[in-house]
Amino acid sequence: MAAALLANALYSTGFVLEKRALTALPEVSVRQPARLLGLVLRSPLWIGGSLSLAAGFGAQLAVYRTLPIAAAQGIFVSGLVLLVLLSARLLGEETTGRERYALGAILAALLMVVLSLKESSDTVSQAAPYPLVLLVCVPSLAAGVWLYNNAERLARHRHRAPTTGVEYGVAVGLLYGVSSLAIKGVSGYLTTNGLGGALLDLLRSPYPYLLLFTGAFGLVMSQAALQRCRASLIVPVCTTVTCLFTAVLGTLSFGEALPHDPLRLALRLAGTALAVSVLLTMPKHDRAPQPPTAAKELTPP
Repeated sequence: MAAALLANALYSTGFVLEKRALTALPEVSVRQPARLLGLVLRSPLWIGGSLSLAAGFGAQLAVYRTLPIAAAQGIFVSGLVLLVLLSARLLGEETTGRERYALGAILAALLMVVLSLKESSDTVSQAAPYPLVLLVCVPSLAAGVWLYNNAERLARHRHRAPTTGVEYGVAVGLLYGVSSLAIKGVSGYLTTNGLGGALLDLLRSPYPYLLLFTGAFGLVMSQAALQRCRASLIVPVCTTVTCLFTAVLGTLSFGEALPHDPLRLALRLAGTALAVSVLLTMPKHDRAPQPPTAAKELTPP
């Protein structure tokens, strides 16, 4: 539990620091990844944010060794509250009433998932069949890249309303969902005995290569999306998709059984359905900024 809460704080701090650094940089694009990396690596603030995210990754490894996947996701999503508070304080971002209700509903949904857990009967699996993992991950990666490219294409339309970032958040969330499954897989190889053999077994698994792919593409895609959209919306959407993906498909892939008790099963399924429905109904566009001329017309002579 302590490691999960620490991961929340590190991830929220990292995203906010990266967003603040990106607002001071020239516009970045996934079509120019070398230029993007060159710009961010010259920003001390961005480097501080990335180090915070890396530390959160380490804490996440510890969580997956001791908690069921669904339980871990429920705790991770509680970090959205801290992220919204930091975004308002450090970035000056304001959420609309509808978005605040949506975030509250997401937290309620994942509280239902947490309440469906029972430590004495929930199992923590450390391994999954590689073909099943690839069957889940490869189509998800393809879908994430396709959704992101589609969001980029739509955003280039000159007369389109400003996007909130929901499309970007879903796309990046799919990549991070695969990354989360890979982290879960890597955690199963962590051992204090036979380190050399464990490392060799790890390199024979698909997990390091999934982490490499999602790390490279996720870095470029997430930075471009963060620069264009509000962190207080895009990160909660991304986190929700990641958590739902990991909780549902990760539970099935790693063989962590669903609750047998009808009440606990209903809570878990209802929480998942509520989170998905909220995600689907979130606003897709921000309100266009008021032209300066309109403001002058309202000013008395």
